[in-house]
Amino acid sequence: MPQNAPTPRRCNNCDGFPVVAITTGTRTPDGQRTTLPVTCRTCHGTGTHTPTTAGRLAHVAR
Repeated sequence: MPQNAPTPRRCNNCDGFPVVAITTGTRTPDGQRTTLPVTCRTCHGTGTHTPTTAGRLAHVAR
């Protein structure tokens, strides 16, 4: 019988891909591309939806 474990909700902005590598356009001395890891600003690199707190809702409602 399968277990019904709750699955975390994915972040709406990054769709579960919280960290990506972006190339800078430069190359290292041995010819490899230089990349920078960038995390999602909404979920802070977790990839899951974080519940909205009452403080954030009050700020949006104003």
